[in-house]
Amino acid sequence: MAADRPRRLLLVTHSYRPERTPPARRWGGIVHVLRAHGWEVDVVAPGGWRPRRGEDGERILPTPRPASEAGGRNGRFAHAVLHALLAVPRGLCAPRPDVVVATVPALPVVVAGQALAAAHRRPLVVEMRDAWPDLAREAGVHRGPLGAAMERVVSGGQRAADVVVTVTEGFAAILRSRGVREAVTLPNGVHVDRVPRAPARRRAPGELHVLYLGNMGESQGLERLVEAAALLRRTAPGVQVRLVGEGTRRPELEALNARLGEPAEILGPVVGEAVAAQHAWADTLVVTLRPDWPSFRHTVPSKTYEALATGRHLTAQVTGEAARIVEDARAGDVVGPTVQDLADHLAALAADPTRTDVGDAGRDWARRHGNLRRTSEGYLRLLTDLADRDHPYRRRRGTR
Repeated sequence: MAADRPRRLLLVTHSYRPERTPPARRWGGIVHVLRAHGWEVDVVAPGGWRPRRGEDGERILPTPRPASEAGGRNGRFAHAVLHALLAVPRGLCAPRPDVVVATVPALPVVVAGQALAAAHRRPLVVEMRDAWPDLAREAGVHRGPLGAAMERVVSGGQRAADVVVTVTEGFAAILRSRGVREAVTLPNGVHVDRVPRAPARRRAPGELHVLYLGNMGESQGLERLVEAAALLRRTAPGVQVRLVGEGTRRPELEALNARLGEPAEILGPVVGEAVAAQHAWADTLVVTLRPDWPSFRHTVPSKTYEALATGRHLTAQVTGEAARIVEDARAGDVVGPTVQDLADHLAALAADPTRTDVGDAGRDWARRHGNLRRTSEGYLRLLTDLADRDHPYRRRRGTR
């Protein structure tokens, strides 16, 4: 790379700050570190028409966002396709980068990343935040010819990438076994010191506040929590269950809750200080993934790290790597997959107030192993190495 100019990244993503999604928070942290080390960053993300500067001076090149993003799974996929198509001309207008990064789960973004890396003749990093395409297959996303075509596109993009970044080591190992040339694990995380520690809360035996705060989608299987609340209303009436958030399954959850006589409280999404207020109300935070999709053995819900950083007890209805994190942190309990498993566990927590006192175990683990600053510094090293490698594109053009 020429010594008279800074390194430059072109990032293609489906969500970026000021949005408050997990990928927006992750990439906000990464871009902050890159900018602090002199990188120029261009971000192609949905959000309007006019280019603007981000919080750290990065240049945001938005693609038009549809007036309405309703329409369920098919609607979201259509919007992702539109963004990917528009991302290519947007990215071609950016100065030539040293590295192109495309971050998934918006699957069509892989195509845009490949096209831009090829057009700019620069190395490509594909970031897989979930176990795609395995998860799409298990979820029944776009069965038939379209689904098969998308699976080939994603798998081809993974093999074409110079590096695939995963957030779990288990999925990185699977990708290596499939012939991906280089798979690197850079986990999710949080800035622990920015997450308020939930204050101590005294409770009497039999009393328990149970909180799920996050996305109410297909992946979480939150019907089990509502049904467990219905069981507990009869056997442990001191247990209060609250779900806070938004997502594609929220209408179905509200309908189920109504049929069961409103055993749970279901509230809309909250941000900022209202999040801390919900954590202060809770005695245990629920982290959950549905049990019937095998790829979730290699998935860690991004909310796990924030939940650990609050200092609250975790009720984790998960398996695989996510379960190991909760066990290693000694900040909660891993629960079996059924409604009865969950109800029995919550009744036992209610009976013994000392069981939800985990001290700073979760915060300490998150600071050591789930620190977004550490992940961002790992990205800095990876991208710097790629920018400085003798890439085949450069050898063919005789330039760096």
